[in-house]
Amino acid sequence: MLTIVMIFSSGQLTWAEGLSMGNVPLKADGPYILYGENGSARVLSVTAEGVLRDTVFTNGLPDGYSFTVTDQSGRYEFDVSVGRLSVNECEYNRASRIFVLSDPHGRLDLMVELLKSHHVIDDELHWSYGSNHLVVLGDVFDRGDDVTQILWLLYRLDQEAVNAGGRMSFILGNHETMVVAGDFRYVEDKYHCISEKIGLSLSELYGNNTELGKWLGSRNAIELAGDYLFVHAGISPDLLSEDMSISEINDAMRNGLFLDRNQRKADPLIRMLFSNPGPVWYRGWMRDEEKYSPATEEQVSAVLQRYGAGCMIVGHTMLEDVTVRYSGHVIGINVDNIRNSRNSLGRAILIKGRKVHLVGNDRLIKRLK
Repeated sequence: MLTIVMIFSSGQLTWAEGLSMGNVPLKADGPYILYGENGSARVLSVTAEGVLRDTVFTNGLPDGYSFTVTDQSGRYEFDVSVGRLSVNECEYNRASRIFVLSDPHGRLDLMVELLKSHHVIDDELHWSYGSNHLVVLGDVFDRGDDVTQILWLLYRLDQEAVNAGGRMSFILGNHETMVVAGDFRYVEDKYHCISEKIGLSLSELYGNNTELGKWLGSRNAIELAGDYLFVHAGISPDLLSEDMSISEINDAMRNGLFLDRNQRKADPLIRMLFSNPGPVWYRGWMRDEEKYSPATEEQVSAVLQRYGAGCMIVGHTMLEDVTVRYSGHVIGINVDNIRNSRNSLGRAILIKGRKVHLVGNDRLIKRLK
């Protein structure tokens, strides 16, 4: 069944069409906001009833444009306003408290559960962490059905944190860099169906001419907060040998982010940054097998000394629980959020003053260092 609604108002055209995948109707997703070279803006979203809405603003988005985001299950709903984007700082002073989680992979429910219970956000999913700092170590994309919703929530928290004197850092992960380059091997069926119906690839829906793509392009791969270094995977000895500053690494990652895989391979530095030795892929901090080129104590010390850090916090490599390695200088925090949530195990860390605490669903479990 096809339902079309056309509304002309200040250069706006809207149409809607019922969507389904087999006999199962799709649930809420989006919006995806795409900008045309002619100054137009196209807004695509799927309602909770499985209806695709496609709105074109011929003169660009109206001033103060806002929209409502609903998660896959209909449990959460929040409003987002489109704001001005700027490239995030990559070196700054440390806040009194830093709450750090990693690899939410499309599970908005588990991320919201954790942030609410530790008072980072309130019941309406607004920022409630004051002048403190939230760090999400990448990998929102893939394996779950609320990818876009998590991105919009972080987009909103980014604005609200700044307004409150705080900070929200989203560090790019390998799954972000995969999807925008056209690597969809871990994408859920829901997104393939939406992409096919719309007639645009996922890399186009998150491209550098979209609002979420522009926001992703303003994020960093590495940030230094005081003496804590945040990276999705880690800084490998190969990357260290390039003798690049944090800002130089971030600029190079930004330059390669929206290139496809073949384009990335054409430039030796970009190829290295987006492959196994790069900051979104290197596993040698957490894995000891030879194929991962594990780092030695001396190499760890060299990395930390080069960047003026005392500790590196990484995600990426799946662990049974949050793990401290290299005499307390490296902490890995990527865990199975579903399993650890059910079993009240570690899911994040809280840096408070000079102390680092292991965080569970609703409590501090123990001090790590």
